Amino acid sequence: MRVQLTIALSGLLALPAYSAEIDVNVQIPQLNVAEYHRPYVAIWVEGADQKALANLAVWYQQKSTSEGHGTKWLPDLRQWWRRSGRTLKVPVDGVTGPTRPVGTHALKFDAKHPELGKLPPGDYTLVVEAAREVGGRELVKVPFKWGGAGSGKAQGASELGLVSVASKP
Repeated sequence: MRVQLTIALSGLLALPAYSAEIDVNVQIPQLNVAEYHRPYVAIWVEGADQKALANLAVWYQQKSTSEGHGTKWLPDLRQWWRRSGRTLKVPVDGVTGPTRPVGTHALKFDAKHPELGKLPPGDYTLVVEAAREVGGRELVKVPFKWGGAGSGKAQGASELGLVSVASKP
């Protein structure tokens, strides 16, 4: 009886103390340029000290071409590269993926995410960085509350459109 009770209680202790979720929408605008390339995009969470705490998505060219493999240009995502990209071994299951076309892309993350699940409830910043070959670079930051309810948005000027985040407890 004592062994069964101990096993049952240890199972309860392994459950997360809270549940949290964020919905992220990232818009990649249509640009009227002669030579268009899909942008490389990195999406991550940083704390008040601006340190990267969780990589959520990295979109880059995954096929090899005559110019080399897409990882060659990941350092063009300068802020992401300096904060966490250079230590990341790509590809990362559930994080890295191919570049995305023009349009709005919806992403959902919850406490089951390997890096987000480690974060305590609190105020954080969602950072979205885009860089495009024969184009520009842009960085957009949106504050949000992890483990609480709220929403925020920021409008990009060129390489990114509207970036929004909605958090739920």
